[in-house]
Amino acid sequence: MPAELPLQTKAKVPRFARDDKPKDDKPKKVSVSGRFCLATIHAVDVTLGTCPTVPGTLPLACTMNKIAVLYDAGQAVLSTFDLDEVLQRILGIAHDYFHLRNVAILLLDKQSQQLYVRSQIGWDEGEDKVLLPPGQGITGAATLKKQPVYSPDVSQDPRYFCSAKSTRSELAIPLMVRDEVVGVLDCQSDRLDHFDSETIDLLTLFSTQASMALQNARLYSLEQQRARQLQAINAIAQQTTAVLDLEELLNRVCQLVKDAFQVSHVSLFLREDQDLVLRSHHGTLTPRIPQGGRFPASNEPWASILTGSRTMVESDLRSATTMKFFAESASRLRIPLVSFGQALGVLALDSSQPDAFRDGDRESLESVADICATAIQNAHYVERVKQLAYLDGLTGIFNRRFFELRIMEEIERARRYGTGMAVIMADIDQFKRLNDEFGHVLGDEVLRQVSSLFNQQLRKIDVVCRYGGEEFGILLTQTNAQHAMNIAEKLRKIVATWQFPGVPRTVTISAGTAAFPDQGITRDELVRAADAALYAAKLAGRNQVCLGTVARGHGAGS
Repeated sequence: MPAELPLQTKAKVPRFARDDKPKDDKPKKVSVSGRFCLATIHAVDVTLGTCPTVPGTLPLACTMNKIAVLYDAGQAVLSTFDLDEVLQRILGIAHDYFHLRNVAILLLDKQSQQLYVRSQIGWDEGEDKVLLPPGQGITGAATLKKQPVYSPDVSQDPRYFCSAKSTRSELAIPLMVRDEVVGVLDCQSDRLDHFDSETIDLLTLFSTQASMALQNARLYSLEQQRARQLQAINAIAQQTTAVLDLEELLNRVCQLVKDAFQVSHVSLFLREDQDLVLRSHHGTLTPRIPQGGRFPASNEPWASILTGSRTMVESDLRSATTMKFFAESASRLRIPLVSFGQALGVLALDSSQPDAFRDGDRESLESVADICATAIQNAHYVERVKQLAYLDGLTGIFNRRFFELRIMEEIERARRYGTGMAVIMADIDQFKRLNDEFGHVLGDEVLRQVSSLFNQQLRKIDVVCRYGGEEFGILLTQTNAQHAMNIAEKLRKIVATWQFPGVPRTVTISAGTAAFPDQGITRDELVRAADAALYAAKLAGRNQVCLGTVARGHGAGS
Protein backbone atom coordinates (compact mmCIF):
# COMPACT_ATOMS: atom_id res chain seq x y z
CA MET A 1 0.00 0.00 0.00
CA PRO A 2 1.55 3.38 -0.96
CA ALA A 3 2.43 6.02 1.56
CA GLU A 4 -0.41 8.32 2.50
CA LEU A 5 -0.71 11.34 0.23
CA PRO A 6 -1.52 14.77 1.69
CA LEU A 7 -4.85 15.04 -0.09
CA GLN A 8 -7.14 16.27 2.65
CA THR A 9 -5.63 19.73 2.90
CA LYS A 10 -5.17 20.44 -0.79
CA ALA A 11 -8.20 22.68 -1.15
CA LYS A 12 -6.81 24.41 -4.24
CA VAL A 13 -6.20 21.35 -6.38
CA PRO A 14 -7.91 22.08 -9.74
CA ARG A 15 -10.66 19.97 -11.19
CA PHE A 16 -9.69 18.28 -14.41
CA ALA A 17 -12.36 17.11 -16.84
CA ARG A 18 -11.83 14.82 -19.76
CA ASP A 19 -12.05 16.95 -22.87
CA ASP A 20 -10.92 16.14 -26.41
CA LYS A 21 -10.80 19.78 -27.56
CA PRO A 22 -7.30 21.25 -28.08
CA LYS A 23 -6.15 23.72 -25.50
CA ASP A 24 -3.31 26.26 -25.62
CA ASP A 25 -0.50 26.43 -23.09
CA LYS A 26 -1.64 29.64 -21.49
CA PRO A 27 -2.55 29.60 -17.85
CA LYS A 28 -6.29 29.07 -17.28
CA LYS A 29 -8.52 30.04 -14.41
CA VAL A 30 -9.99 26.85 -12.97
CA SER A 31 -12.89 26.84 -10.42
CA VAL A 32 -12.33 24.67 -7.35
CA SER A 33 -15.29 24.55 -4.93
CA GLY A 34 -15.95 28.26 -5.34
CA ARG A 35 -12.24 29.24 -5.35
CA PHE A 36 -9.92 29.99 -8.27
CA CYS A 37 -6.27 29.18 -8.91
CA LEU A 38 -3.86 29.25 -11.83
CA ALA A 39 -2.64 26.02 -13.36
CA THR A 40 -0.95 25.08 -16.58
CA ILE A 41 -2.93 22.18 -18.03
CA HIS A 42 -3.01 20.32 -21.33
CA ALA A 43 -5.45 18.14 -23.20
CA VAL A 44 -4.70 14.79 -21.59
CA ASP A 45 -7.23 11.98 -21.84
CA VAL A 46 -6.48 9.92 -18.75
CA THR A 47 -7.71 6.51 -17.76
CA LEU A 48 -6.83 6.01 -14.13
CA GLY A 49 -4.02 3.53 -13.77
CA THR A 50 -2.19 4.80 -16.89
CA CYS A 51 0.06 7.77 -17.47
CA PRO A 52 0.25 8.66 -21.17
CA THR A 53 3.04 10.84 -22.45
CA VAL A 54 1.91 13.87 -24.42
CA PRO A 55 4.49 16.08 -26.14
CA GLY A 56 5.08 19.26 -24.24
CA THR A 57 3.65 18.04 -20.92
CA LEU A 58 5.27 17.30 -17.64
CA PRO A 59 4.90 13.91 -15.94
CA LEU A 60 3.54 15.89 -12.98
CA ALA A 61 0.47 16.88 -15.01
CA CYS A 62 -0.62 13.25 -15.26
CA THR A 63 -0.21 12.75 -11.53
CA MET A 64 -2.03 16.01 -10.85
CA ASN A 65 -4.86 14.86 -13.06
CA LYS A 66 -5.28 11.65 -11.09
CA ILE A 67 -5.02 13.47 -7.78
CA ALA A 68 -7.64 15.96 -8.97
CA VAL A 69 -10.02 13.17 -9.93
CA LEU A 70 -9.38 11.44 -6.62
CA TYR A 71 -9.95 14.72 -4.79
CA ASP A 72 -13.21 15.31 -6.64
CA ALA A 73 -14.28 11.75 -5.89
CA GLY A 74 -13.56 12.22 -2.20
CA GLN A 75 -15.41 15.53 -2.12
CA ALA A 76 -18.39 13.98 -3.86
CA VAL A 77 -18.83 11.13 -1.41
CA LEU A 78 -18.13 13.31 1.64
CA SER A 79 -20.60 16.03 0.65
CA THR A 80 -23.75 14.20 1.78
CA PHE A 81 -24.90 12.32 4.85
CA ASP A 82 -27.67 10.37 3.15
CA LEU A 83 -26.58 6.72 3.17
CA ASP A 84 -28.25 5.72 -0.08
CA GLU A 85 -26.86 8.78 -1.85
CA VAL A 86 -23.34 8.08 -0.52
CA LEU A 87 -23.55 4.51 -1.78
CA GLN A 88 -24.71 5.61 -5.22
CA ARG A 89 -21.95 8.19 -5.48
CA ILE A 90 -19.27 5.69 -4.52
CA LEU A 91 -20.56 3.24 -7.12
CA GLY A 92 -20.90 5.95 -9.75
CA ILE A 93 -17.33 7.18 -9.24
CA ALA A 94 -15.93 3.66 -9.33
CA HIS A 95 -17.94 2.92 -12.48
CA ASP A 96 -17.28 6.18 -14.36
CA TYR A 97 -13.87 7.41 -13.18
CA PHE A 98 -12.22 4.00 -12.88
CA HIS A 99 -14.05 2.48 -15.86
CA LEU A 100 -15.35 -0.56 -13.98
CA ARG A 101 -18.08 -2.67 -15.54
CA ASN A 102 -19.31 -4.27 -12.30
CA VAL A 103 -18.94 -2.67 -8.89
CA ALA A 104 -20.67 -3.29 -5.57
CA ILE A 105 -20.58 -2.29 -1.93
CA LEU A 106 -21.05 -5.09 0.57
CA LEU A 107 -21.63 -4.18 4.22
CA LEU A 108 -20.68 -6.30 7.20
CA ASP A 109 -23.52 -7.19 9.57
CA LYS A 110 -22.07 -6.94 13.08
CA GLN A 111 -24.43 -9.47 14.61
CA SER A 112 -24.26 -12.23 11.99
CA GLN A 113 -20.72 -11.32 10.81
CA GLN A 114 -21.82 -11.81 7.21
CA LEU A 115 -21.35 -9.60 4.17
CA TYR A 116 -24.49 -8.59 2.33
CA VAL A 117 -24.84 -6.57 -0.86
CA ARG A 118 -26.10 -3.08 0.01
CA SER A 119 -25.81 -1.57 -3.48
CA GLN A 120 -24.40 -2.69 -6.84
CA ILE A 121 -24.03 -1.91 -10.52
CA GLY A 122 -23.73 -4.59 -13.20
CA TRP A 123 -24.32 -7.75 -11.19
CA ASP A 124 -26.43 -10.50 -12.73
CA GLU A 125 -30.04 -10.57 -11.58
CA GLY A 126 -30.59 -12.34 -8.26
CA GLU A 127 -26.89 -12.61 -7.39
CA ASP A 128 -27.12 -9.63 -5.00
CA LYS A 129 -29.11 -11.69 -2.46
CA VAL A 130 -26.01 -13.59 -1.38
CA LEU A 131 -24.68 -13.61 2.19
CA LEU A 132 -20.93 -14.19 2.54
CA PRO A 133 -19.13 -14.98 5.81
CA PRO A 134 -15.58 -13.60 6.27
CA GLY A 135 -13.12 -15.76 4.33
CA GLN A 136 -15.59 -16.85 1.66
CA GLY A 137 -15.13 -15.41 -1.81
CA ILE A 138 -12.62 -12.74 -2.75
CA THR A 139 -14.61 -10.14 -0.82
CA GLY A 140 -14.66 -12.40 2.25
CA ALA A 141 -10.89 -12.86 1.97
CA ALA A 142 -10.41 -9.07 1.93
CA THR A 143 -12.57 -8.77 5.05
CA LEU A 144 -10.54 -11.40 6.85
CA LYS A 145 -7.13 -10.04 5.81
CA LYS A 146 -8.14 -6.37 6.21
CA GLN A 147 -6.27 -5.50 3.02
CA PRO A 148 -7.03 -5.46 -0.72
CA VAL A 149 -7.24 -8.82 -2.45
CA TYR A 150 -6.72 -8.93 -6.22
CA SER A 151 -7.51 -11.81 -8.56
CA PRO A 152 -6.21 -11.05 -12.10
CA ASP A 153 -7.96 -14.15 -13.52
CA VAL A 154 -11.03 -15.25 -11.56
CA SER A 155 -11.32 -18.46 -13.57
CA GLN A 156 -8.12 -19.64 -11.89
CA ASP A 157 -9.09 -18.47 -8.40
CA PRO A 158 -10.98 -21.05 -6.27
CA ARG A 159 -12.17 -18.28 -3.95
CA TYR A 160 -14.14 -16.55 -6.70
CA PHE A 161 -17.88 -16.22 -6.26
CA CYS A 162 -19.63 -15.51 -9.56
CA SER A 163 -21.82 -12.42 -9.42
CA ALA A 164 -21.56 -11.53 -13.13
CA LYS A 165 -20.73 -13.95 -15.93
CA SER A 166 -18.76 -11.25 -17.76
CA THR A 167 -16.23 -10.84 -14.92
CA ARG A 168 -12.63 -11.77 -15.72
CA SER A 169 -10.71 -10.01 -12.93
CA GLU A 170 -11.77 -8.83 -9.48
CA LEU A 171 -10.40 -6.47 -6.84
CA ALA A 172 -11.88 -6.42 -3.32
CA ILE A 173 -10.88 -3.55 -1.03
CA PRO A 174 -11.99 -3.56 2.61
CA LEU A 175 -13.70 -0.41 3.85
CA MET A 176 -12.02 0.31 7.18
CA VAL A 177 -12.95 2.57 10.09
CA ARG A 178 -10.46 2.60 12.99
CA ASP A 179 -9.00 -0.76 11.99
CA GLU A 180 -12.49 -2.25 11.87
CA VAL A 181 -13.97 -3.59 8.64
CA VAL A 182 -17.39 -2.10 7.93
CA GLY A 183 -17.73 -3.39 4.37
CA VAL A 184 -16.00 -4.13 1.07
CA LEU A 185 -15.72 -2.21 -2.19
CA ASP A 186 -15.87 -4.96 -4.81
CA CYS A 187 -14.54 -3.97 -8.27
CA GLN A 188 -14.87 -6.28 -11.28
CA SER A 189 -13.73 -5.99 -14.87
CA ASP A 190 -14.53 -7.90 -18.05
CA ARG A 191 -10.82 -7.88 -18.94
CA LEU A 192 -8.11 -10.14 -17.59
CA ASP A 193 -5.61 -8.46 -15.24
CA HIS A 194 -7.40 -5.14 -15.61
CA PHE A 195 -6.08 -3.59 -12.39
CA ASP A 196 -2.45 -2.46 -12.34
CA SER A 197 -0.67 -1.48 -9.15
CA GLU A 198 -1.30 2.22 -9.66
CA THR A 199 -5.06 1.72 -10.08
CA ILE A 200 -5.14 -0.50 -7.01
CA ASP A 201 -3.34 2.20 -5.02
CA LEU A 202 -5.74 4.87 -6.22
CA LEU A 203 -8.80 2.73 -5.50
CA THR A 204 -7.38 1.94 -2.08
CA LEU A 205 -6.97 5.65 -1.36
CA PHE A 206 -10.47 6.29 -2.66
CA SER A 207 -11.80 3.51 -0.43
CA THR A 208 -10.47 5.31 2.67
CA GLN A 209 -12.55 8.36 1.77
CA ALA A 210 -15.48 6.13 0.88
CA SER A 211 -15.14 4.45 4.29
CA MET A 212 -15.28 7.80 6.08
CA ALA A 213 -18.27 8.90 4.01
CA LEU A 214 -20.01 5.60 4.67
CA GLN A 215 -19.35 5.78 8.41
CA ASN A 216 -20.50 9.42 8.56
CA ALA A 217 -23.69 8.51 6.74
CA ARG A 218 -24.33 5.54 9.02
CA LEU A 219 -23.74 7.64 12.14
CA TYR A 220 -25.98 10.36 10.78
CA SER A 221 -28.65 7.81 9.95
CA LEU A 222 -28.32 6.32 13.43
CA GLU A 223 -28.67 9.73 15.06
CA GLN A 224 -31.71 10.46 12.94
CA GLN A 225 -33.20 7.13 13.93
CA ARG A 226 -32.52 7.84 17.60
CA ALA A 227 -34.09 11.27 17.28
CA ARG A 228 -37.17 9.72 15.68
CA GLN A 229 -37.31 7.10 18.41
CA LEU A 230 -37.04 9.75 21.14
CA GLN A 231 -39.87 11.65 19.48
CA ALA A 232 -41.85 8.42 19.30
CA ILE A 233 -41.17 7.65 22.97
CA ASN A 234 -42.31 11.15 23.92
CA ALA A 235 -45.46 10.83 21.79
CA ILE A 236 -46.23 7.41 23.26
CA ALA A 237 -45.75 8.77 26.79
CA GLN A 238 -48.07 11.70 26.11
CA GLN A 239 -50.78 9.69 24.43
CA THR A 240 -50.77 6.70 26.77
CA THR A 241 -50.99 8.81 29.92
CA ALA A 242 -54.07 10.51 28.50
CA VAL A 243 -55.91 7.18 27.98
CA LEU A 244 -57.39 5.49 31.05
CA ASP A 245 -59.65 2.94 29.39
CA LEU A 246 -57.66 -0.29 29.32
CA GLU A 247 -58.88 -1.67 25.98
CA GLU A 248 -58.40 1.65 24.22
CA LEU A 249 -54.96 1.98 25.78
CA LEU A 250 -53.80 -1.46 24.62
CA ASN A 251 -54.96 -0.83 21.07
CA ARG A 252 -53.32 2.60 21.03
CA VAL A 253 -50.00 1.24 22.30
CA CYS A 254 -49.85 -1.42 19.57
CA GLN A 255 -50.55 1.11 16.83
CA LEU A 256 -48.08 3.70 18.13
CA VAL A 257 -45.22 1.24 18.60
CA LYS A 258 -45.72 -0.31 15.16
CA ASP A 259 -45.74 3.07 13.41
CA ALA A 260 -42.83 4.49 15.41
CA PHE A 261 -40.45 1.55 15.11
CA GLN A 262 -41.57 0.24 11.70
CA VAL A 263 -41.98 -3.40 12.68
CA SER A 264 -44.36 -5.85 11.05
CA HIS A 265 -46.52 -6.63 14.08
CA VAL A 266 -46.92 -5.56 17.73
CA SER A 267 -48.85 -7.53 20.33
CA LEU A 268 -49.58 -7.20 24.05
CA PHE A 269 -49.92 -10.19 26.36
CA LEU A 270 -51.26 -9.44 29.85
CA ARG A 271 -51.07 -11.69 32.85
CA GLU A 272 -54.41 -12.98 34.16
CA ASP A 273 -54.15 -15.39 37.08
CA GLN A 274 -51.69 -18.06 35.90
CA ASP A 275 -52.09 -17.35 32.19
CA LEU A 276 -50.89 -14.89 29.59
CA VAL A 277 -53.71 -13.53 27.42
CA LEU A 278 -53.35 -11.86 24.02
CA ARG A 279 -55.27 -8.67 24.76
CA SER A 280 -54.38 -6.63 21.66
CA HIS A 281 -52.31 -6.79 18.48
CA HIS A 282 -51.76 -4.66 15.40
CA GLY A 283 -49.82 -5.21 12.19
CA THR A 284 -49.56 -6.93 8.84
CA LEU A 285 -48.72 -10.53 9.82
CA THR A 286 -51.20 -13.43 9.97
CA PRO A 287 -52.11 -14.33 13.57
CA ARG A 288 -52.14 -17.97 14.64
CA ILE A 289 -53.80 -17.17 17.97
CA PRO A 290 -57.12 -15.33 18.33
CA GLN A 291 -57.39 -12.16 20.35
CA GLY A 292 -58.24 -13.29 23.86
CA GLY A 293 -56.32 -16.54 23.37
CA ARG A 294 -54.44 -17.68 26.45
CA PHE A 295 -51.64 -20.02 27.43
CA PRO A 296 -49.87 -20.81 30.74
CA ALA A 297 -47.44 -18.12 31.89
CA SER A 298 -45.23 -20.95 33.16
CA ASN A 299 -44.38 -21.95 29.57
CA GLU A 300 -40.82 -21.18 28.52
CA PRO A 301 -39.41 -18.80 27.53
CA TRP A 302 -42.28 -16.65 28.78
CA ALA A 303 -41.68 -17.67 32.40
CA SER A 304 -38.03 -16.57 32.20
CA ILE A 305 -39.00 -13.27 30.61
CA LEU A 306 -41.54 -12.54 33.35
CA THR A 307 -39.64 -13.78 36.39
CA GLY A 308 -36.24 -12.54 35.27
CA SER A 309 -37.58 -9.26 33.86
CA ARG A 310 -35.27 -9.64 30.87
CA THR A 311 -35.69 -8.89 27.19
CA MET A 312 -35.39 -11.76 24.72
CA VAL A 313 -34.38 -11.37 21.09
CA GLU A 314 -34.85 -14.18 18.57
CA SER A 315 -32.97 -13.17 15.43
CA ASP A 316 -34.03 -15.96 13.06
CA LEU A 317 -37.31 -17.85 13.50
CA ARG A 318 -37.45 -19.26 9.97
CA SER A 319 -36.22 -22.69 11.02
CA ALA A 320 -36.97 -22.41 14.74
CA THR A 321 -39.12 -24.99 16.50
CA THR A 322 -40.52 -22.52 19.03
CA MET A 323 -44.15 -21.51 18.69
CA LYS A 324 -44.78 -18.54 16.43
CA PHE A 325 -47.94 -16.56 17.05
CA PHE A 326 -47.72 -14.93 13.61
CA ALA A 327 -47.16 -17.01 10.49
CA GLU A 328 -44.66 -14.82 8.64
CA SER A 329 -42.57 -13.90 11.69
CA ALA A 330 -38.81 -14.22 10.97
CA SER A 331 -37.48 -12.45 14.08
CA ARG A 332 -39.03 -11.46 17.39
CA LEU A 333 -38.35 -9.22 20.37
CA ARG A 334 -40.13 -9.79 23.69
CA ILE A 335 -39.94 -7.28 26.54
CA PRO A 336 -41.49 -7.75 30.01
CA LEU A 337 -43.95 -5.13 31.17
CA VAL A 338 -42.91 -4.38 34.74
CA SER A 339 -44.41 -1.73 37.02
CA PHE A 340 -43.25 -1.30 40.63
CA GLY A 341 -41.64 -4.73 40.54
CA GLN A 342 -44.81 -6.46 39.31
CA ALA A 343 -44.72 -8.28 35.96
CA LEU A 344 -47.92 -7.29 34.17
CA GLY A 345 -47.28 -9.03 30.85
CA VAL A 346 -45.12 -8.96 27.73
CA LEU A 347 -44.75 -6.52 24.83
CA ALA A 348 -43.90 -8.57 21.71
CA LEU A 349 -42.65 -7.23 18.39
CA ASP A 350 -42.45 -9.43 15.29
CA SER A 351 -40.75 -8.74 11.98
CA SER A 352 -41.03 -10.54 8.66
CA GLN A 353 -37.27 -9.99 8.22
CA PRO A 354 -34.56 -11.91 10.11
CA ASP A 355 -32.13 -9.94 12.31
CA ALA A 356 -34.55 -7.01 12.36
CA PHE A 357 -33.81 -5.81 15.91
CA ARG A 358 -30.61 -3.94 16.80
CA ASP A 359 -29.19 -3.00 20.18
CA GLY A 360 -30.24 0.63 19.74
CA ASP A 361 -33.82 -0.44 19.03
CA ARG A 362 -33.79 -2.66 22.09
CA GLU A 363 -32.89 0.15 24.48
CA SER A 364 -35.55 2.47 23.05
CA LEU A 365 -38.19 -0.25 23.09
CA GLU A 366 -37.41 -1.11 26.70
CA SER A 367 -38.09 2.54 27.54
CA VAL A 368 -41.39 2.28 25.66
CA ALA A 369 -42.24 -0.91 27.57
CA ASP A 370 -41.67 0.86 30.90
CA ILE A 371 -43.96 3.70 29.86
CA CYS A 372 -46.60 1.24 28.67
CA ALA A 373 -46.38 -0.79 31.88
CA THR A 374 -47.02 2.30 33.99
CA ALA A 375 -49.93 3.33 31.76
CA ILE A 376 -51.41 -0.19 31.94
CA GLN A 377 -51.06 -0.20 35.72
CA ASN A 378 -52.84 3.16 35.89
CA ALA A 379 -55.60 1.83 33.63
CA HIS A 380 -55.91 -1.19 35.93
CA TYR A 381 -56.35 1.13 38.91
CA VAL A 382 -59.03 3.11 37.07
CA GLU A 383 -60.72 -0.14 36.08
CA ARG A 384 -60.76 -1.27 39.69
CA VAL A 385 -62.19 2.04 40.85
CA LYS A 386 -64.91 1.70 38.24
CA GLN A 387 -65.61 -1.82 39.39
CA LEU A 388 -65.86 -0.65 42.98
CA ALA A 389 -68.42 1.91 41.85
CA TYR A 390 -70.41 -0.91 40.25
CA LEU A 391 -70.03 -3.42 43.09
CA ASP A 392 -72.35 -4.02 46.00
CA GLY A 393 -70.46 -3.49 49.25
CA LEU A 394 -72.21 -6.30 51.15
CA THR A 395 -72.28 -9.16 48.66
CA GLY A 396 -69.41 -8.27 46.30
CA ILE A 397 -71.58 -8.77 43.21
CA PHE A 398 -72.58 -6.01 40.80
CA ASN A 399 -75.08 -3.39 41.94
CA ARG A 400 -78.15 -1.89 40.29
CA ARG A 401 -76.10 0.86 38.62
CA PHE A 402 -74.18 -1.79 36.69
CA PHE A 403 -77.41 -3.67 35.93
CA GLU A 404 -78.88 -0.59 34.25
CA LEU A 405 -75.71 -0.07 32.22
CA ARG A 406 -75.32 -3.67 31.15
CA ILE A 407 -78.93 -4.40 30.25
CA MET A 408 -78.83 -1.71 27.57
CA GLU A 409 -75.66 -3.24 26.10
CA GLU A 410 -77.15 -6.74 26.09
CA ILE A 411 -80.36 -5.59 24.43
CA GLU A 412 -78.38 -3.78 21.73
CA ARG A 413 -76.17 -6.85 21.16
CA ALA A 414 -79.22 -9.14 20.94
CA ARG A 415 -80.91 -6.76 18.51
CA ARG A 416 -77.83 -6.44 16.30
CA TYR A 417 -76.84 -10.10 16.11
CA GLY A 418 -80.20 -11.78 16.71
CA THR A 419 -78.74 -13.90 19.53
CA GLY A 420 -81.38 -13.22 22.18
CA MET A 421 -81.00 -12.41 25.88
CA ALA A 422 -83.07 -12.84 29.05
CA VAL A 423 -83.67 -11.24 32.44
CA ILE A 424 -84.31 -13.09 35.70
CA MET A 425 -85.66 -11.18 38.68
CA ALA A 426 -85.26 -13.28 41.86
CA ASP A 427 -86.26 -12.52 45.44
CA ILE A 428 -85.54 -14.34 48.74
CA ASP A 429 -88.89 -15.44 50.17
CA GLN A 430 -89.97 -13.92 53.50
CA PHE A 431 -86.58 -12.31 54.01
CA LYS A 432 -87.98 -9.70 56.45
CA ARG A 433 -89.25 -12.46 58.70
CA LEU A 434 -85.79 -14.15 58.54
CA ASN A 435 -84.19 -10.88 59.66
CA ASP A 436 -86.68 -10.46 62.46
CA GLU A 437 -86.16 -14.03 63.73
CA PHE A 438 -82.39 -14.42 63.37
CA GLY A 439 -81.05 -10.88 63.20
CA HIS A 440 -79.58 -8.74 60.46
CA VAL A 441 -76.10 -10.23 60.80
CA LEU A 442 -77.40 -13.66 59.84
CA GLY A 443 -79.63 -12.10 57.20
CA ASP A 444 -76.61 -10.42 55.62
CA GLU A 445 -74.79 -13.76 55.56
CA VAL A 446 -77.74 -15.35 53.75
CA LEU A 447 -77.57 -12.59 51.13
CA ARG A 448 -73.85 -13.21 50.63
CA GLN A 449 -74.28 -16.96 50.27
CA VAL A 450 -77.19 -16.67 47.82
CA SER A 451 -75.09 -14.26 45.74
CA SER A 452 -72.21 -16.73 45.77
CA LEU A 453 -74.47 -19.61 44.73
CA PHE A 454 -75.79 -17.60 41.78
CA ASN A 455 -72.27 -16.70 40.64
CA GLN A 456 -71.09 -20.30 40.86
CA GLN A 457 -73.95 -21.66 38.78
CA LEU A 458 -73.90 -19.11 35.97
CA ARG A 459 -71.53 -18.60 33.05
CA LYS A 460 -68.79 -15.96 33.16
CA ILE A 461 -70.57 -13.99 30.45
CA ASP A 462 -73.75 -13.77 32.55
CA VAL A 463 -74.23 -10.97 35.07
CA VAL A 464 -75.58 -11.24 38.63
CA CYS A 465 -76.58 -7.98 40.33
CA ARG A 466 -78.10 -7.04 43.65
CA TYR A 467 -81.10 -5.09 42.41
CA GLY A 468 -82.17 -3.87 45.84
CA GLY A 469 -82.72 -5.31 49.33
CA GLU A 470 -83.16 -9.05 48.95
CA GLU A 471 -83.94 -8.85 45.21
CA PHE A 472 -81.48 -9.91 42.48
CA GLY A 473 -81.35 -9.07 38.77
CA ILE A 474 -79.67 -11.59 36.47
CA LEU A 475 -78.78 -10.93 32.80
CA LEU A 476 -78.33 -13.97 30.57
CA THR A 477 -76.47 -13.48 27.29
CA GLN A 478 -77.45 -15.40 24.12
CA THR A 479 -80.40 -17.05 25.85
CA ASN A 480 -84.03 -17.75 24.89
CA ALA A 481 -87.08 -17.88 27.15
CA GLN A 482 -87.04 -21.66 27.72
CA HIS A 483 -83.35 -21.69 28.60
CA ALA A 484 -83.90 -18.81 31.00
CA MET A 485 -86.70 -20.75 32.72
CA ASN A 486 -84.41 -23.79 33.08
CA ILE A 487 -81.65 -21.69 34.64
CA ALA A 488 -84.06 -19.97 37.03
CA GLU A 489 -85.44 -23.35 38.10
CA LYS A 490 -81.92 -24.67 38.65
CA LEU A 491 -81.10 -21.73 40.91
CA ARG A 492 -84.37 -22.18 42.84
CA LYS A 493 -83.61 -25.84 43.57
CA ILE A 494 -80.04 -25.18 44.67
CA VAL A 495 -81.10 -22.48 47.14
CA ALA A 496 -83.98 -24.62 48.49
CA THR A 497 -81.60 -27.52 49.25
CA TRP A 498 -78.74 -25.41 50.59
CA GLN A 499 -77.94 -25.59 54.28
CA PHE A 500 -77.39 -22.03 55.50
CA PRO A 501 -75.32 -22.02 58.73
CA GLY A 502 -77.30 -20.72 61.70
CA VAL A 503 -80.65 -20.87 59.89
CA PRO A 504 -82.71 -23.85 61.13
CA ARG A 505 -85.32 -23.60 58.39
CA THR A 506 -85.30 -23.76 54.60
CA VAL A 507 -84.51 -20.62 52.64
CA THR A 508 -86.25 -20.33 49.25
CA ILE A 509 -86.45 -17.92 46.35
CA SER A 510 -89.08 -16.96 43.82
CA ALA A 511 -88.16 -15.87 40.31
CA GLY A 512 -89.67 -14.34 37.20
CA THR A 513 -88.12 -14.46 33.74
CA ALA A 514 -88.48 -12.45 30.54
CA ALA A 515 -86.65 -12.90 27.23
CA PHE A 516 -85.86 -10.64 24.30
CA PRO A 517 -87.82 -10.24 22.07
CA ASP A 518 -90.73 -12.44 23.22
CA GLN A 519 -91.47 -10.58 26.45
CA GLY A 520 -90.16 -7.18 25.35
CA ILE A 521 -87.64 -5.32 23.23
CA THR A 522 -86.82 -2.45 25.58
CA ARG A 523 -85.35 -2.26 29.04
CA ASP A 524 -88.64 -1.21 30.63
CA GLU A 525 -90.66 -3.91 28.89
CA LEU A 526 -88.28 -6.70 29.91
CA VAL A 527 -87.90 -5.60 33.55
CA ARG A 528 -91.64 -5.02 33.85
CA ALA A 529 -92.39 -8.49 32.43
CA ALA A 530 -89.85 -10.20 34.74
CA ASP A 531 -91.18 -8.28 37.78
CA ALA A 532 -94.74 -9.26 36.93
CA ALA A 533 -93.69 -12.91 36.64
CA LEU A 534 -91.91 -12.68 40.02
CA TYR A 535 -95.05 -11.23 41.58
CA ALA A 536 -97.06 -14.07 40.04
CA ALA A 537 -94.65 -16.63 41.58
CA LYS A 538 -95.12 -15.00 44.99
CA LEU A 539 -98.89 -15.08 44.66
CA ALA A 540 -98.76 -18.73 43.61
CA GLY A 541 -97.19 -19.70 46.93
CA ARG A 542 -93.52 -18.71 46.61
CA ASN A 543 -90.55 -21.04 45.89
CA GLN A 544 -91.59 -21.01 42.22
CA VAL A 545 -90.45 -19.74 38.80
CA CYS A 546 -92.80 -18.03 36.34
CA LEU A 547 -92.34 -16.78 32.78
CA GLY A 548 -93.50 -13.29 31.85
CA THR A 549 -96.37 -12.82 29.45
CA VAL A 550 -95.71 -12.18 25.78
CA ALA A 551 -95.46 -8.46 25.09
CA ARG A 552 -98.14 -7.06 22.84
CA GLY A 553 -96.85 -6.84 19.27
CA HIS A 554 -93.64 -8.75 20.04
CA GLY A 555 -94.82 -12.33 20.09
CA ALA A 556 -93.46 -15.10 17.96
CA GLY A 557 -96.28 -14.79 15.52
CA SER A 558 -96.09 -11.01 15.18
